[in-house]
Amino acid sequence: MGAKASAAALLAGLAVLAGGLQLAGYDAVAALGALWNGAFGSWYAFTSATLVRSVPLIIIGLGIALAFRGGAFNIGAEGQFYAGAIAATWIGLQVSGLPAPVAIAALLLAAGLAGAGWVALPVVLKRRFGVLEVISTLLLNFVAESLVSLMVQGPLQESQHIYPQSDPIADAARLPLLPGTRLHAGIVLALAGAGALFVLFNYTWWGFRLRAVGAGPRAAEISGRIDAGGMTAAALLLSGTIAGVAGGVEVSGVSYALYQNLSPGYGFTAIAVALLARLDPRGVVVTGILFGALEAGAGAMQRDAGVPAVAVYVVEAVVIVVVLLVDAYRRRGPLPAGRPAERAG
Repeated sequence: MGAKASAAALLAGLAVLAGGLQLAGYDAVAALGALWNGAFGSWYAFTSATLVRSVPLIIIGLGIALAFRGGAFNIGAEGQFYAGAIAATWIGLQVSGLPAPVAIAALLLAAGLAGAGWVALPVVLKRRFGVLEVISTLLLNFVAESLVSLMVQGPLQESQHIYPQSDPIADAARLPLLPGTRLHAGIVLALAGAGALFVLFNYTWWGFRLRAVGAGPRAAEISGRIDAGGMTAAALLLSGTIAGVAGGVEVSGVSYALYQNLSPGYGFTAIAVALLARLDPRGVVVTGILFGALEAGAGAMQRDAGVPAVAVYVVEAVVIVVVLLVDAYRRRGPLPAGRPAERAG
């Protein structure tokens, strides 16, 4: 799916949102204006709202793109994000005496390892028992959410044991901020990751093998003598690692603590981000910013126009449906022109 189709999917989502708001009795023009202002209305809104929300979407979207490229359908990025956030919080509480670069590196390393560890079980289940990773990774999302609740009411609960959250992480473990904004250095990590993944996909032998397995695992095994199962497992593990890093970045750059509902669904939204980008790392950056703008503008839309913020999920849902329809049409192709009976059927 090209840029035109991606733009059409986004416009279709916005059109459905506007029509739905009008039918529900809201002022659609005012609502969309508030959405725009909340996302792009000022430099502060763009950096401190849109880009801050875009960072986890871009990072997780890159991991999703990596997994899908290798034919591994990782639907558990939300759980891997939470696993990374838990590990990052624990490390962040222990590193107060370390220099900032060392503390941040340790935090992100722990987050990545936790994400990889969380997806390791689906990898084993797939390799050993043939369990579809779509099911196992999805179910582990709920386990991760429950684990966060357990941690913030147990081992990681703040020192006074009043609120269901952790203590703030050490200052040394916090990502630096862009002066005058809430935007943190995680944006650099996201952009660097996109560049690295683009090179990996297009200019390395490993990336070629990954794409070959994603395009046809059986053909890759027979023609290219590629271990398709091993490549899929590696894609899942790397995808989980990236999602875990996203959890660490969120703790280190935004929340500075662990609490319930830390993610507003980043792991699921990132699937739409990756699909709309056609699994291209460069496109993931663009679509991540677009979806970050929707998340940022939702609050302004609710505050200024009285429209529930969840209305933006209509746009995301329509985008996903349009992307899947276009992709299915592209794979199947148009029916032969001379067979009208089959067309009708």
